[in-house]
Amino acid sequence: ADAVRAAGGRAVLTDPDLPSGSDRVHAALAELDPDARHDVVVNLQGDFPTITAAQLRLVVAPLADPGIDIGTLVAPISSAEEAATLSFVKAACAFADGQMVAPALYFSRLPIPWGDAPRWHHVGIYAYRRAALARFVALPPSPLERRENLEQLRALEAGMRIGCARMEHGPFGVDTPEDLERARQLLTLQFTGAAAGA
Repeated sequence: ADAVRAAGGRAVLTDPDLPSGSDRVHAALAELDPDARHDVVVNLQGDFPTITAAQLRLVVAPLADPGIDIGTLVAPISSAEEAATLSFVKAACAFADGQMVAPALYFSRLPIPWGDAPRWHHVGIYAYRRAALARFVALPPSPLERRENLEQLRALEAGMRIGCARMEHGPFGVDTPEDLERARQLLTLQFTGAAAGA
């Protein structure tokens, strides 16, 4: 919170007992925008420190379709090892030639769908319509959500529609102490390079 405020942002600390990131976003939104001036909210978590503004803008692209409740991002899976890694969540979606947005049919930790065609790694960034977020957090955890430990399945089981926007490659995620050290090195290079160019 101190770092956000020092950079000129507004920080909201939510109740640590809230069960999910979506619940925390909903609580923060109520405090930041009590008059409901904004109808879309983006949930970008702190584990993607190298995401670019252009990549982040992609997450709202699915909401151009009024039938989509939630937008999210996917990137191509590049290896069989990545497809088999349980911490890499897979999205079952299919893009027609040149198509940049496709509906999500399912998410799993297993390599889905079957067959010799591209598989998509789910990048856990969301754009919610405000009404969809309110509906989502009011729902109880669903059976498939609990089984896969993936909260987006709650939305699909409730009949909500999730649209996936494709990226060329996913942002670097920080999940381990080694990832954190790599992120620090990347960001140090980025900032010292920017300072040198100024």
